[in-house]
Amino acid sequence: NYWNAASFITPSSYLHFSTFQGETSADISFYFKTSAPDGVFLENLGNTDFIKLELKSATEVSFSFDVGNGPVEIIVRSPSPLNDDQWHRVIAERNVKQASLQVDQIPQVVRKAPTEGHTRLELYSQLYVGAAGGQRGFLGCIRSLRMNGVTLDLEERAQVTPGVKPGCSGHCTSYGMYCENGGKCVEKYNGYLCDCSKTAYDGPFCIKDVGAFFEEGMWLRYNFYSQGNSAKDLVSRTLLSSTDPENSVPESNLNKEELSFSFSTSKAPCILLYISSQTQDYVAVLIKPSGSLQIRYNLGGTKEPYNIDVDQRNMANGQPHSINITRNERDVVLQLDHYPPATYSLPPSSDVQFNSPKALFLGKVIETGKIDQEIYKYNTPGFTGCLSRVQFNQIAPLKAALRPTNTSQVHTQGDLVESNCGASPLTIPPMSAATDPWHLDSASADFPYNGQAIGDGVNRNSAIIGGVIAVVIFTILCTLVFLIRYMFRHKGTYHTNEAKGAESAESADAAIMNNDPNFTETIDESKKEWLI
Repeated sequence: NYWNAASFITPSSYLHFSTFQGETSADISFYFKTSAPDGVFLENLGNTDFIKLELKSATEVSFSFDVGNGPVEIIVRSPSPLNDDQWHRVIAERNVKQASLQVDQIPQVVRKAPTEGHTRLELYSQLYVGAAGGQRGFLGCIRSLRMNGVTLDLEERAQVTPGVKPGCSGHCTSYGMYCENGGKCVEKYNGYLCDCSKTAYDGPFCIKDVGAFFEEGMWLRYNFYSQGNSAKDLVSRTLLSSTDPENSVPESNLNKEELSFSFSTSKAPCILLYISSQTQDYVAVLIKPSGSLQIRYNLGGTKEPYNIDVDQRNMANGQPHSINITRNERDVVLQLDHYPPATYSLPPSSDVQFNSPKALFLGKVIETGKIDQEIYKYNTPGFTGCLSRVQFNQIAPLKAALRPTNTSQVHTQGDLVESNCGASPLTIPPMSAATDPWHLDSASADFPYNGQAIGDGVNRNSAIIGGVIAVVIFTILCTLVFLIRYMFRHKGTYHTNEAKGAESAESADAAIMNNDPNFTETIDESKKEWLI
């Protein structure tokens, strides 16, 4: 019902429905999209009564009616043109007390009904959607037309009405932004669809990661061309030569490429990804025994591959990490997780073309022919962990293996099972240098990282934590000493209530008598008792 729509392609086009039953109350809502400056949305007539909604100008929508008290018109004026070929919503309401009109998020306009007079809207003609009575009709698209809670089936009537077509076009103009990660918006007559086939994502809006967990010894090989096809056919068919498939120029060599994926692992060394060629050219992303990341480019023209080492971080820490590598001739841009991109340049003697790409490997390199000794050294025992959203230009090899359409291009070793293994980087970016109180300015570091070592080799963060702990312990000890002194300051002493002058009196009774004469009689009586 939300996408039930009709397109009016001539000014005289209209759809007709049964008489609108809105005698005491009317509740009308719909969406419209047009490039025309005016036109009637709908109208229903009686002998003298009527109800009508129209686009009066590029910035005005009108709601008018007559219940026998004379015509009433409510106009909403928009600060921006409404004929911008974008979707706009109209809500009109009328009851015996008041009437209102609202367009998009513009403040609602309300008109109170007369205190005396007619209240019933008496209509007899059919309800016309579009042109009526020789008036200039609406040119554009109307969808989700609801009148008193009932959705009118515009599509069904449009199928048998000249000048009106079912559905609308141009949904992608308004909603194509929701297709993310390179997903392509595809027009449908009653909506739109996000095509994720050329991305490493899945789902209605191309935002679901496609990933899998690799056990030790597992690998995946994606052949860029099938047996019997040339490398040139491959590039043309798999769209390797350009990130824009509609403007790609078929060629077997690449001057630029974009590579992105996410991973997590706790074992090093290993090869995350390797792209071979029909020549000696290759691109590899690996983790060295220390856990640091290395990207290796060998495009010919140099004796040794060009290495990009990211030594500041341990990437084999079991945490998810995201990598995006973009090369345009000799310029390489590397972005790791959410840190700022870093730019590198291939040596001037290096070739700028990746010649005849052959296959892409994940987990382990199973390639015939000569392999770089460094790659061979890191190839055992293989990658163990999670790989997700792997994409090389327009190719998503991991997704191709998990959503097989052409099995001749994908080969795997082991039971590759799709898994939501959390290979997504943290969404909280690191604290900026301007707000980080412990930030150390290091011009040599390509990426910020935790635990930066200070000059004497002592870890700065550890020193700070140790100092805080020492202060806390010292405070606790001082508090305990104070409490102990307070509790035992009178230890070994006591107080008595002996009468004053007891030291010079002959006896205790005498001391009491000297201080309190009232005790005299009591003592005398006591003496008498002792004599008895």
